[in-house]
Amino acid sequence: MSSNEFRFFLSCDINLPVTFRVDRLEGTLPSTNSPNSGIDSATEERKAELYVECALYIDGAPFGLPTKTRLESAGPLYCWNELITLSTKYRDLTAHSQLALTVWDVSCGKDDGLIGGATILLFNNKMQLKTGKQKLRLWLGKQADGSYPTSTPGKVPRHERGELERLEKLANKYERGQIQPVDWLDRLTFKAMEKIKERESLKNGSSNLYLVVDFCSFEHRVVFQESGANFLLPSPIASSNELVIVWDPEVGKINPSEHKQLKLARSLTRGIIDRDLKPSSNERKIIQRILKYPPTRALSGDERQLLWKFRFSLMSEKRALTKFLRCVEWSDVQEAKQAIELMGKWEMIDVCDALELLSPLFESEEVRAYAVSVLERADDEELQCYLLQLVQALRFERTDKSRLSQFLVQRSLRNIELASFLRWFVAVELHDPAYAKRFYSTYEFLEENMIKLTAGVNGEEDGFKKWQSLVRQTELTAQLCSIMRDVRNVRGNTQKKIEKLRQLLSGLLSELTYFDEPIRSPLAPSVLITGIVPSESSIFKSALHPLRLTFRTANGGQSMVIFKKGDDIRQDQLVVQMVSLMDRLLKLENLDLHLTPYKVLATGQDEGMLEFIPSRSLAQILSDHRSIISYLQKFHPDEHGPFGITATCLETFIKSCAGYSVITYILGIGDRHLDNLLLRDDGRLFHVDFGFILGRDPKPFPPPMKLCKEMVEAMGGAESQYYTRFKSYCCEAYNILRKSSNLILNLFHLMAGSNIPDIASDPEKGILKLQEKFRLDLDDEACIHFFQDLINESVSALFPQMVETIHRWAQYWR
Repeated sequence: MSSNEFRFFLSCDINLPVTFRVDRLEGTLPSTNSPNSGIDSATEERKAELYVECALYIDGAPFGLPTKTRLESAGPLYCWNELITLSTKYRDLTAHSQLALTVWDVSCGKDDGLIGGATILLFNNKMQLKTGKQKLRLWLGKQADGSYPTSTPGKVPRHERGELERLEKLANKYERGQIQPVDWLDRLTFKAMEKIKERESLKNGSSNLYLVVDFCSFEHRVVFQESGANFLLPSPIASSNELVIVWDPEVGKINPSEHKQLKLARSLTRGIIDRDLKPSSNERKIIQRILKYPPTRALSGDERQLLWKFRFSLMSEKRALTKFLRCVEWSDVQEAKQAIELMGKWEMIDVCDALELLSPLFESEEVRAYAVSVLERADDEELQCYLLQLVQALRFERTDKSRLSQFLVQRSLRNIELASFLRWFVAVELHDPAYAKRFYSTYEFLEENMIKLTAGVNGEEDGFKKWQSLVRQTELTAQLCSIMRDVRNVRGNTQKKIEKLRQLLSGLLSELTYFDEPIRSPLAPSVLITGIVPSESSIFKSALHPLRLTFRTANGGQSMVIFKKGDDIRQDQLVVQMVSLMDRLLKLENLDLHLTPYKVLATGQDEGMLEFIPSRSLAQILSDHRSIISYLQKFHPDEHGPFGITATCLETFIKSCAGYSVITYILGIGDRHLDNLLLRDDGRLFHVDFGFILGRDPKPFPPPMKLCKEMVEAMGGAESQYYTRFKSYCCEAYNILRKSSNLILNLFHLMAGSNIPDIASDPEKGILKLQEKFRLDLDDEACIHFFQDLINESVSALFPQMVETIHRWAQYWR
């Protein structure tokens, strides 16, 4: 039994708004040509446009205003995936609080068409807050009833539950970590579950509609408790033989006997006499092993004692400082004071180690201020590589106007690109209720200080004009959001929406075609954009209808961007930042793998810009040209070159394949298919759409390496010399990136408090998965063999001569 089972939160102590996610609708909608629909059977069947109305009821009475999701018309699968935050807080809930969810169809004409509704209690019969995914059966034609007891319960009645409901309940427990994972068994189980789902679906038909909602999870279970009640009263002992879980307040706390022994041992070695102590040969080996530990590894009591004992002899070893600071007993004033004095005399650490000192593990303001002093040595280019994480590190500071906040603002005043990105990164976090005040403090500090700047002698703008140029970026994105709303409301196909877009840009919003003053591009603030070219702007054919806009630039060129609304792209922003950083690390070792780290910037919780790179997906290329080589022959033909293309083009393709194979493996990128692998005309392959990272993948049995057989065939097959060269580049890149594993792990650790889905769900587990990919237990030579085996294993699985169990990986790409 894990220690987590003894810990819980009380609902009366949670001062956070009630939050849940409306996920999707499952099943088939009733016929739209019903007699009540008001549509003649001869009339063309309409396309339903649905939204979900969410209302909170407390003890049978409505509480607060109902909230609505956005419209969704992407049938037959209606997927909102929208986060709903109510004004009511968890502490205000009662035991009989329930959500009433009603699905409406607005495509009927004048009146909203009622699809159905369902009601769900927020607490279960054990008075625990419900978490995870909940599948609610809709009562067709009935609005959700919030009275208690309700007449529209979303829970399937016990006598109607079958095998499918039982499995879904268990799968929900598995996702919440309440069932121990067993990798090989889980794979077999999920495959069997898919078959059962198909069988049940065929047997039951699609007469029922289900709404899937996802309740947020907390670190521990949440138990209902009214404010002011005494929860320490003895609970009655059940007469049955049920397992009674008792809360033990001492679980997880420090053992006082061990703590006292450690303090006594340290007091003996705190004096001047231990300055001359030198570790023995065996102790030196242990210390060197400790210094190689990744930043995610905690030190044992003996290891902490060893580092404290020989702290003076370690002062010339810069790698040892972060480990030494971890072994300090910061609650002991005398020990903390001595540690801070030693820190000032220690050999100056590297910037990547300074990032570790900004993690939530270090609360001392002196330590965090020291880390900032080390960061001051980084140039603007390096600082920009870490800026996203440094903004997230503000969450772990003790005060709103911390040394880190002041440093970021002061450096941004000297560089308009840093200022632009800092402003956006901070502005996006203003939506976080827990830290909004802190981020707003930094935003305000940046604004106040920038406005005070005077004009430069070289015709440089004064601070007020610089700030206004940044504010105009927000005004531009607000206008683009307005355009998207107008375009989405246009009925008809994508071509009609494109016509509407160009009509708006040429007519009512013609001021966007020629700006009064140039605006700094949010994606690249050094580039000044002067207006949108309507004739070259378009809309992508997808559910969210993202805009593809072509901007004129002040130097006479063009800049193409994609603007999305309705999709959280902060995870994409993080992954592309990592690709850009890894590209920089590889180039510092003279290895250019022709990566394409296109620019991504989240301008809100559900909106953002992406740089548009002219390219085509592998799915399109294989459909039109049957092979990658045939496509490249069109742009780089060479009768005497390998496979009829130039050697340079093939080399570019091989290198880019190697680079992305290594990076997607390390970052655990999931959901790879031929539509999110793109190829440029010069042979550069790159990945887009990073909705699943750190090992998460919606498809079963993902291969360890995201390498499709069409890529291998373009290199001449698994036996060719070009494929051997590909493997060589992979191994070289992998070993180079392993050298910087501490930097990458530290950056992800600083993201632990962010709202990025695949990190926020379980930060500790995600970082440990990332650490595992680096195989820090192996030396460089052993890693070459490991990675070659990994590639061979993945590629072999793509070809039909393999056995069925491995051939499953080939299904991943279909």
